Amino acid sequence: MNSEKALLDVKEFCKYLGIGETKGRQLLTDPRNGFTVRIGNRLYAHKGKLDTWLLKQIVN
Repeated sequence: MNSEKALLDVKEFCKYLGIGETKGRQLLTDPRNGFTVRIGNRLYAHKGKLDTWLLKQIVN
């Protein structure tokens, strides 16, 4: 069974990227990123889509 989480909360997202919470929240609220999932008023990053987005940032 795969124990890896599909969604990262703000703190996990920031730790994963090595960035501060202010920048993390700024990235998560950008509707163009394609990896943000909103559940109620909470923001999460979909890890699979985040990894794809990161690879695209390296190429650009």
